[in-house]
Amino acid sequence: MEAPVTLPAPVAPPSGTIVDGVHFFPVRIYFEDTDLSGIVYHANYLRYMERARSDMLRLAGIDQRAFWAAGEGAWALADLSIKYIRPARLDDALVVESRVTRIRAAAVEIAQVIARSGELVTSGVVTAALLGPDGRPRRQPRHWREAFERLAAAGTGGVRHGN
Repeated sequence: MEAPVTLPAPVAPPSGTIVDGVHFFPVRIYFEDTDLSGIVYHANYLRYMERARSDMLRLAGIDQRAFWAAGEGAWALADLSIKYIRPARLDDALVVESRVTRIRAAAVEIAQVIARSGELVTSGVVTAALLGPDGRPRRQPRHWREAFERLAAAGTGGVRHGN
């Protein structure tokens, strides 16, 4: 019987990285992501963007899971726009870039692009609203708002504040 393999370091999924307020999240296109023609199925771009936003929040110190587990509420998409520019294909290496562009009391707007080797593939803007357990909008915790403000201030897109 062979001895178990010992990994040199803990293996964890990639979370991307934040540089100058912009979160960069790598995505590889697998067969399961594509349709019969080998082109990424349109709804999968939304999945890639969601994963990138979730990891951006995690890296910024926003613990969505603990917030939900404490019975405080959860994020929900209030608005979404997406533009498909070029198709991504099997085995493409993509990068999702996410930028905070607007911060409100109970919501945040995040602009995202998906690129392949610097070529724009898809762009979108999402407004996520924080909802309490009753399903009504609620103010973001102060430290979350401050985390978004730090990201926005470090980014180049400028931030708009509003109610």
